[in-house]
Amino acid sequence: MAYDEALGDRLRSCLKGRRDIVEKKMFGGIAYMHRGHMFIGIVKHDLMVRVGPNQHDDAVKKPHARVMDFTGKPMKGYIYVNPDGTQTDADIKKWIDMALVFNKSMPAK
Repeated sequence: MAYDEALGDRLRSCLKGRRDIVEKKMFGGIAYMHRGHMFIGIVKHDLMVRVGPNQHDDAVKKPHARVMDFTGKPMKGYIYVNPDGTQTDADIKKWIDMALVFNKSMPAK
């Protein structure tokens, strides 16, 4: 299993009905695009959240969050949330909302 498929099903459920969001397989996991930009996804068992550089320091201080280091180097503006931080749909929706705040600040592609 390249990514947590149960988390994928739960993420899809939280995004259900959003015609402005596209799911894509990327990096051995799945990513979701809004307005042409990746904003959230799953890498192995972690939720990947694009919070942007201005929200980054606050986001990594939240419980169960850490800096994303997909390439082996920290990626400012992206965080990983471990499974303890995605236990409920409310948890997942909180991360979705945070990611969409940054996404909406960028011009559409």
